Amino acid sequence: MFATPAYAQAAGGAAGMNPNIMSFVMLGGMFVLFYFLLIRPQQQRAKKHAAMIAGVKRGDTVVLSSGTIGKVVRVEDAEVGVEIAQGVTVKVIKTMIADVRVKGQPAAANDVVK
Repeated sequence: MFATPAYAQAAGGAAGMNPNIMSFVMLGGMFVLFYFLLIRPQQQRAKKHAAMIAGVKRGDTVVLSSGTIGKVVRVEDAEVGVEIAQGVTVKVIKTMIADVRVKGQPAAANDVVK
């Protein structure tokens, strides 16, 4: 039922490759896999978000990371003035902007038309 160590050692490695080389090949394969599945998509999302934030201008409707929706009234280097209600303006750090909606883009309605 169980293979003894002698039988396991006699079986040999994959196509006679050195076990040390095989472990480095597997480690390299894992790194390549993690790069394409985790690291690269995250870098692309970060680059897209940075470009979106750099393009924020006065009059755009923004969604903040807290879920608050407001209209940009002032743009500075690191901060943005967002009007969240008529006459209520708050200063927000630019990196806290989750989404930028183009000026005049309609929001989805919650009511159902019958």
